[in-house]
Amino acid sequence: MTTFPRRLLLTGGLGLLGAGAVTACAGAEPSAGSGSGPDPQGAESSANTDALGHVHGIVRDPSDGVVLLATHYGLFRIADHVLSPVGPTIDLMGFTLAPEGRYLASGHPGAGVDLPEPVGLIESTDQGESWTVVSRGGESDFHALTADAERVLGFDGELRMSTDAQNWETLAIPAPPAALAMAPGTGRIAAATEAGLLLSADGSSWETLPTPQLVSRVAWADDSTLLGSGIDGRLLTSRDSGQTWAASEEPVGEVVALGAGLTGDGSVEALLVVGTTVLRATEGGNTVEQLV
Repeated sequence: MTTFPRRLLLTGGLGLLGAGAVTACAGAEPSAGSGSGPDPQGAESSANTDALGHVHGIVRDPSDGVVLLATHYGLFRIADHVLSPVGPTIDLMGFTLAPEGRYLASGHPGAGVDLPEPVGLIESTDQGESWTVVSRGGESDFHALTADAERVLGFDGELRMSTDAQNWETLAIPAPPAALAMAPGTGRIAAATEAGLLLSADGSSWETLPTPQLVSRVAWADDSTLLGSGIDGRLLTSRDSGQTWAASEEPVGEVVALGAGLTGDGSVEALLVVGTTVLRATEGGNTVEQLV
């Protein structure tokens, strides 16, 4: 395991939404040696990160423990610090895991991929090897997407919710969300916006949580543990559903994707993407290791 001080990961230009958060992901083809992630070891960036482009989402698949990256160039799995592409090339602007092993996503098809533009809500039941359109093909590009056993929630310029992934209701929200996260059991929804971190039970009424600073990304580790990436680069952790917060001692950097969960011993795990560097953090962001 490689660990290093958080101060070496700090990058400049911290902003709430980040590049490409609410606009389509512009894409140049990846080229060798073009990795842009911070390099705490002082070596050249690993060539396999060049294939990522922008990273839009990160999550650990509970079925096999593999970390997944949703990127401009499709889905990637991380095993033994090596990236492996999975399935077709789709600009996965939104990505989330639903119960029963379902992957849900949105975005834009790559060259030669037989999906509409934009893809709408798409689903994979074979861990990303293939995708089918569920609804809103040619209509929606959900830049933020989250789901539980009962609902799918996405933002494509409007906040939309569906209980069957087919029929959608438009909801009101005080500000456009850069990220959405649904608590796994209670279904409470957290939304990172420029108006603050918002919380809702049903997606129609919202309260603003008392965060110590604006939050750019948000994820639930369990029904009461909420993680956020502060705009100063620190990782924020709340164990009481966002009422009180603790910040990491040092910044980790400008987080472009955030995932969270619990380890086997009940510790809180954060999965972070800073540039194209993929990190795993524990102890509230005070212990960090590089995954790729």
